[in-house]
Amino acid sequence: MFKTAESVCMGHPDKLCDYIADSILDRCLLYDRNARVACEVLATDGKIILAGEISTSEEVNVFDVVEVALWESGYNPDDFEVYNLINKQSADIASAVNQSLEARQGEKTSYNLLGAGDQGTVYGYATNETNSCLPLALELAHKLCKRLDTLRVDGVIAGIHSDGKSQVTLEYDGERLCHVHTILISVQHDEGKDMQQLRSELISEVILPIFEHYPIDEDTTILINPSGRFVTGGPTADTGLTGRKIMVDTYGGLAAHGGGAFSGKDPSKVDRSAAYMARYIAKNFVKAEICSECSVSLSYAIGKARPVMVQVSSHGTSEYSDEVLTDFTQRYFNLKPGAIIDFLDLRKPKYRRTARYGHFSSFIYLWERTFESYKIKEALEEYAD
Repeated sequence: MFKTAESVCMGHPDKLCDYIADSILDRCLLYDRNARVACEVLATDGKIILAGEISTSEEVNVFDVVEVALWESGYNPDDFEVYNLINKQSADIASAVNQSLEARQGEKTSYNLLGAGDQGTVYGYATNETNSCLPLALELAHKLCKRLDTLRVDGVIAGIHSDGKSQVTLEYDGERLCHVHTILISVQHDEGKDMQQLRSELISEVILPIFEHYPIDEDTTILINPSGRFVTGGPTADTGLTGRKIMVDTYGGLAAHGGGAFSGKDPSKVDRSAAYMARYIAKNFVKAEICSECSVSLSYAIGKARPVMVQVSSHGTSEYSDEVLTDFTQRYFNLKPGAIIDFLDLRKPKYRRTARYGHFSSFIYLWERTFESYKIKEALEEYAD
């Protein structure tokens, strides 16, 4: 069995767009914790186009935000014209979110005021394969891109640029990792960069330190810029768009995904907030050793606070049935958008950091913390009894 996952560097055109969108979101939340933001970004040759809907109590200078985000992503802002096509949030959507269906029907239960910002199903996933509870192939792909970015910024590897990608394929014998099948890195480089030198630097400085404890051998395929020349890169070579790297953002395609993107969306959008909560639940179940693999599915209707569907699967790795885990989840966790936002402290400007190397790869985010896993396990044992 093989498992493959990819990641992208900070200057990849799609990730550049995600980073700009989340930088705008952060600036909005800095001035207005209740800002409504649905920002989309398109990057093409010499142009950055902003669109979507934003409603805030204070006006945000998006041009300044874009300039900083470009610098931080390895680009010169002077090379781009910025077009702002952002409008305000629809009054119909705003009214549905501001007062949920339950509140309009007279329910006085806590957290009923805020309705879901959209419909859809989100998924959370965790596995005990790694300490981060992410699939190993994805974790390694992220590490390759992060190290590549760091070595470029620090000047350790000269003559490369911020546009790049990685991909890792692992071979398994049942559940046991037996072989690193393929490692792929593509990175933009200067015209005069020697390709043999680049290959040597990427293997010695990037790949080998990360794969030191993994089974690389003479049968492992290492591909460095397999297309050959990669001088023209970034938005000049490939148009970027927000939300086009949703597998990089989540579980590398090795778990279910509902199709909704994260970046540029404020936490009233359950595409983001409920996906973070689903990940929190799945990761805590795994860390509590309730199961070794867990998927959590949550479905919402726009304007309704209470999810219309909750489902938990242990993929056959728990002593508890999926029905028990699902019912416990509905009883133990408050899954209304307002409750999720408060529980995970989602109204603060923190999102630009999530736009690089996945939204579930850092312990600095509350949805990645597992301090309460022992309490969750005790509560489940008591519930099951």
